[in-house]
Amino acid sequence: MGVGGTLEYISELIGSGGSHSYGKRKKKNQFQTVELKVRMDCDGCVLKVKNSLSSLKGVKSVEINKKQQKVTVSGYAEASKVLKKAKSTGKKAEIWPYVPYNLVAQPYIAQAYDKKAPPGYVRKVDPYVTTGTMAVYNDDPSYTSMFSDDNPNACSIM
Repeated sequence: MGVGGTLEYISELIGSGGSHSYGKRKKKNQFQTVELKVRMDCDGCVLKVKNSLSSLKGVKSVEINKKQQKVTVSGYAEASKVLKKAKSTGKKAEIWPYVPYNLVAQPYIAQAYDKKAPPGYVRKVDPYVTTGTMAVYNDDPSYTSMFSDDNPNACSIM
């Protein structure tokens, strides 16, 4: 057991009154950065969103880019809770839907191109989505072996 594990074990023993509770350990949230697109028109909107998200438990920093309508929240809060708190301000909010255009294989297809995207960004699309259609035929073995050169009784008509 390393130093960190030893300290964690001792603090758990002290915190639980001396009883072992290995299976009942509380899962800690990991530090993460959540990016949101929030519709903000004025400085009052920016302040309202910033104060609301800063009051959320686990949030360490809130950065707002009003021009791009982008809010970056860093901390130990879950993304769903951050999004819910942003929507509770009355503003239209969603998870940041854009990626830099050089990360997309085809940035100018209809699904990716967005006029409202900030410069240098396109909408995030699923890489497996295709723009064309594909026909799938049932692979019935009776039709494929009917006119086979390997089977001498395959074509009794000819």
